[in-house]
Amino acid sequence: MLTLTGEKLDLRALEPEDLDFIYEIENNESIWEISATQTPYSRFLIMQYLENAHQDIYEAKQVRLVMVNKQKEKIGLIDLFEFDPKNKRVGVGLLIQNPALRNKGYGKEALQLVCNYAFKYLDVHQIFANVGEDNTASITLFENMNFQKIGLKRDWNYVNGVFKNEILYQKFK
Repeated sequence: MLTLTGEKLDLRALEPEDLDFIYEIENNESIWEISATQTPYSRFLIMQYLENAHQDIYEAKQVRLVMVNKQKEKIGLIDLFEFDPKNKRVGVGLLIQNPALRNKGYGKEALQLVCNYAFKYLDVHQIFANVGEDNTASITLFENMNFQKIGLKRDWNYVNGVFKNEILYQKFK
């Protein structure tokens, strides 16, 4: 079972007891924009997802890890997605559920842990991130973690009747 340990938090594999936590996140309309969600998820669908969460990243092409602080509280999720071992790249995205816990260094540590994991164990050459142009917190995080802005996808996402731009970031090994 995958667990990555940091000073402020640990990243661990999904467990069946994460059902309610994931259900709450996936059904929070205020964050659908960053997760590209368009419809609510049932507990049944999330339970099925959790039952298949044991799949290897080489099989599933993605892995989701739970951010757990040192008090053992679940505070967020970080995903590696679109894993492409042939071209040695993977995408990354993260969310800290409680806004009061944002800007406390959890996202930075989680991103550092997962980047180290991807470069060392998945042997990727690059990690990429897609960030909404108005998501200043994520822009600051990725730029502070030495991700390079390499492009702007104009009118990329249609949100609440408005087209929004998305920035593409890359970090190389």
